[in-house]
Amino acid sequence: MATPTVDKFLGEIARLMQQKDGTRMQDFLHYEPPWPPLYQQMVAELRQSYPAPEQSSLERKCSSALPAYEEGDGGASFTSFISFLDKYFAFIRDVDVTQLLETHDKLKALLAQASIALSASTGLIVLPTVISLSRTLSKLAIGLDTRPDLVANLTSREATVDTEEAGERVTLAEGSANLIREAFKKCASERSGNASGLDNNGKPEGRRTGIYLMANVCLKLFFHCRKLRSAEQIFALIYQQSPPLSLYPAAQRTTFLYYLGRYHFANNHFYRAQLALQAAYDQCHRQAIKQRRLILIYLITANIILGRFPKPHVYQRSEAQDLRKRFEPIYRALAQGNIASFRKLTDINNPSTSWFLHRRILLQITTRCEVILWRSLSRRTFLLSGNRGDATNRKAPTLSIEDVFHLATFLEKRALGTGVENSVDVSTRQNPITANHTNSIFIFPPTAADTAPAQQATPISAEHQGYIDPDLVDSVDPPGPDLPTMETVESMIASLVDQDLLHGFISHSQKRFAITGAKNASPLAVGFPNVWATLKAKMDEEVPGWVTEGQKRGGGTVMHLSNARPIGA
Repeated sequence: MATPTVDKFLGEIARLMQQKDGTRMQDFLHYEPPWPPLYQQMVAELRQSYPAPEQSSLERKCSSALPAYEEGDGGASFTSFISFLDKYFAFIRDVDVTQLLETHDKLKALLAQASIALSASTGLIVLPTVISLSRTLSKLAIGLDTRPDLVANLTSREATVDTEEAGERVTLAEGSANLIREAFKKCASERSGNASGLDNNGKPEGRRTGIYLMANVCLKLFFHCRKLRSAEQIFALIYQQSPPLSLYPAAQRTTFLYYLGRYHFANNHFYRAQLALQAAYDQCHRQAIKQRRLILIYLITANIILGRFPKPHVYQRSEAQDLRKRFEPIYRALAQGNIASFRKLTDINNPSTSWFLHRRILLQITTRCEVILWRSLSRRTFLLSGNRGDATNRKAPTLSIEDVFHLATFLEKRALGTGVENSVDVSTRQNPITANHTNSIFIFPPTAADTAPAQQATPISAEHQGYIDPDLVDSVDPPGPDLPTMETVESMIASLVDQDLLHGFISHSQKRFAITGAKNASPLAVGFPNVWATLKAKMDEEVPGWVTEGQKRGGGTVMHLSNARPIGA
């Protein structure tokens, strides 16, 4: 049967191949319903003249319409593109968008064939189509990943990842990301043209033009399924083989720097994260409020951990609505050294912490801000009870570590809500097992013995004890909440001195911290230097993964970004 629409379509594709017009070809290759009327006619012709059993006839028709080799020098092969076109016709003929899993599999197979064509001489022509297919597959994979009812039956057919943890399952989103990553590698490993990857106008050439577009799609999926190790491979390959980021459009730069900043943030490299996120925020379009807000959340968090708090005018911006009530109480508590307030604000039972948990920044705030918290507490103690010294008698200003200990204990008890006026041991106020153990192996239903007076307590029967791991049978229950000791406070002061956040030395025999160099200056300014300025002075401006102009890179170097020493380590 005659197929005039299919024949006309193949003729247009052949013309675009000769003109090497990849952008126009991508516009021709519709694969997302609803189909335009002309494509509906083409689908009807394919179903009638070339049903699934006649797939080989369809492939022969594509081969007859397109040349197997390019005319002229080189004689480049079009075979892989012909196979892709055959897959494309099969896709639009058979796809049923109501069956999302089948649609995902068909789209994945189509992208796999397009990726093969990308590595051939037709790569530059197919590149826009590969990018478009990757974006569509990414959206579908993320949508399916949020529908466990649809992907529950995938467990039996999913392959395993070849990683250190043998048997780890590949999720649907990660499988799609791995396929897109292969296309990204072909863009990054482009060998044609100049060694720099730039044309005569100083712009990226060949498949290199798609490096950051493909990388951003991959990173979106890897961050969605929390596979930072896979994201690290993207950054390492770009750092070694990509042209400078500044040569690419602003939208690509902003998205890549956002993910790079998120990656360094997750690996506790907060200064690097701050540099990348600040650049992403500065280059993000002012009307992209949603994107600017997302960048700003992580930028503010990274800066707070570094001791750099937002100015009031930041919260007046459109993208910063409601952020002040989230962050200001936290960094106010840090600036005051208010342990009680900080503990309550970051407590998992605090209603506001769900907002931080959803954005995966609660753990970093809770743990990494301890350095600033103790530095501020020491400074506040010095203001209250510190010895200012006597320059004429060569007596240095000193701070009693015992005073810091007493103030820290007071605030920790206030955070626990035990009542600091009560001298009874706090470990007697609650059952230490139910109060402190969050591990499920220690959780069991309460019995009458739990509420009986101590003198009437009876042994708990075996059926009420619950399961206890054999390795923990002889373990001793903790005595109660973990309050500071003199040793821990002294160690904390020593750590601050080692990090240059306190300037002086410790007299362990006298339990005092002495400030040095304050003869002709304020003891506060000398002994308690600015956190942000101190940390910044130790850092360099290079951000692994961010390729800048004039940057020297060694070929073949293996770069492990996650092994670098984080701040405060």
